[in-house]
This record gives sequence, structure tokens and C-alpha cells, in this order.
Amino acid sequence: VSRLEHSLQTATLAERDGADPEMVVTALLHDIGDGLAPWNHGAMAAAILQPYLREECVWIASHHGLFQKYHYAHHLGGDRHEREQYRDHPHYDACCYFCDAWDQAAFDPDYDSLPLEHFAPRVRQLLTR
Repeated sequence: VSRLEHSLQTATLAERDGADPEMVVTALLHDIGDGLAPWNHGAMAAAILQPYLREECVWIASHHGLFQKYHYAHHLGGDRHEREQYRDHPHYDACCYFCDAWDQAAFDPDYDSLPLEHFAPRVRQLLTR
């Protein structure tokens, strides 16, 4: 799926799972920096979101790339448990859930994602406050 479709799927999964508006926007924008900064796109997304969203959402945006490695790093000779270094962090479980339930699941070409227009008002509301 395209980056846009992945983002729409992630946000749709989050919304349908009952996530609050800030977390849904985090899900929508978590990969916003991927085209410009593929190796540290989480930090770029976090820098963009930091003035507008709560600290938990910013931390998840910043760390989701590392946490996502749990699902594939071992296939490439990497350490899938690298995220364990954050085991005692207050947002560890939330970031695991974000990646496991929404981000990792958002690569289905047949998923019925909500359109960008559905999320636009929420993005405007949160990013203009």
C-alpha cells in the first residue's frame, strides 16, 4: 500500500478501536517524515506534533520505528527485542499497542480505510489550538 493508505489504515484502525482524537491524529501522522528522513522519521514526526499533542502521543511518534522493528528485525539479522531498553518507560505499553494493533496491521490493500476528508477536521482542530 502507499504511504498515504498506510497512514489512513493506521488512523482508521485506531479510531475503530476507540482511540481518543489525539491518538488518532498521531496514527494518521506517525510516518509524516518518512519521505524526507526514512531513518529517523519518527523524530521528525514527533517534532512536528510536539507543540500540539500530549507527551504520550509525541513519545509514541518518536519511538514507533524502533518498536515496529519487533515485527521484522529478526528476519534481517537484527534484534527484534531492541525496544526492551524502554521496558520501564511509562509509555512503553502504549507504544507496543500502537505498533502491534494499528501500525503493523495497516498494510492491507483490501482494508476499508476512512478517507482523508474524514480526519481533516480533527487534524485542523488539534493542530491549530
